[in-house]
Amino acid sequence: MKRHKTFAIYYVIRKNLFLFNTKISSLTVIVVFLCTFIFLFTVKPANAACEGLTVKDIAKFQKAIGNIQNKRSRAVAHVHTEGTLPHSGIYDVSRLAEEDWQEMREIALLWDLNHKKDSSVVLSELMQSWAGIYQPNFNPIDETNLDAYIDAYNIAHNALTSSARAQSQHFIERLTKGYLQQMEYSFSLNDTRWSNNWNSHRVKLVVMGAGALNDQNLWRRGKEEFISQISRNIYPDGSTVDFKERDAIHYVVYDLEPLLQAALTANGKGESWLDLKGKNGSSLETALDWLLPYALGEKSHQEFVNTRVRFDIIRRSAGLKGYSGAWDPHEAAKLYGLASLLDKKYVSVAKILNRNTKNMAWYVCMYSKLSK
Repeated sequence: MKRHKTFAIYYVIRKNLFLFNTKISSLTVIVVFLCTFIFLFTVKPANAACEGLTVKDIAKFQKAIGNIQNKRSRAVAHVHTEGTLPHSGIYDVSRLAEEDWQEMREIALLWDLNHKKDSSVVLSELMQSWAGIYQPNFNPIDETNLDAYIDAYNIAHNALTSSARAQSQHFIERLTKGYLQQMEYSFSLNDTRWSNNWNSHRVKLVVMGAGALNDQNLWRRGKEEFISQISRNIYPDGSTVDFKERDAIHYVVYDLEPLLQAALTANGKGESWLDLKGKNGSSLETALDWLLPYALGEKSHQEFVNTRVRFDIIRRSAGLKGYSGAWDPHEAAKLYGLASLLDKKYVSVAKILNRNTKNMAWYVCMYSKLSK
């Protein structure tokens, strides 16, 4: 159950604090308020005893999700958002379809609370539909949000019909093995996408997939890739390849978040990866500590001034928020919220970055119950 615990816990912060280049929906805003308080505004550890949930508590969460019976699959064969702007190509269609992934995770959590058949039926239909239709392209930027699909399976696989469970497992296995084979056989020293945030997102999907499948061989290989990525991506002083390449704290955050998610998955299996060192002596903790003065406002940074990536300039010219001017420390709210689950020394900065988060104590109780 420890593996279940960690997936349920880190989901809450991970998905909802910062969504890059997307329009934030009302549901996202609700979930943001509900989620971040769990970790950032309670002095109790995540697994602290809770008085328990009331029927009213669960009803609030279900209301935020919406009418379960009205959920219909928006599965498509392909998604593509990497390197494209909103309203171009299949960007908008892809973003809309990807909302299914997020909803699967929310429905899985709802089922875990009430064990109602309508939740399990809809979840089975959604997961089976995507497993049968979607064709992975193994672009980690396009597919990074499939972590929500993996979470849904991990949390509620026992709720799925036998056919949906089998197809979902096969889909996750295909995804995990595909990304792992990429890293093992297609790595190129001449392409920074094998050392920057792209590879961090590959590592995340592999580690999460291996954890959900409880496959020891995939887990061992995923851990090796995690260590290799730490070695390539994080310098001994804690700065990252992405900072050097993009001249932007924005991409330091985007690079470290998936590595933290992998570390949280490992934590659920009783392993500590936060201080796991690469060959150069660097670690995820080293990078978080390097970033800390910027997150606390002790240092500032003008974003993308000397970026080497043409698409950054295109996005800046298109007026996309965050691609010019001073970096906003609140972009790291999610990052340090995740980090605070692994080391209490990050709790204070997480609270500072989320100082306006609404107190939703009932959600704390819900996840305390889930995490036991």
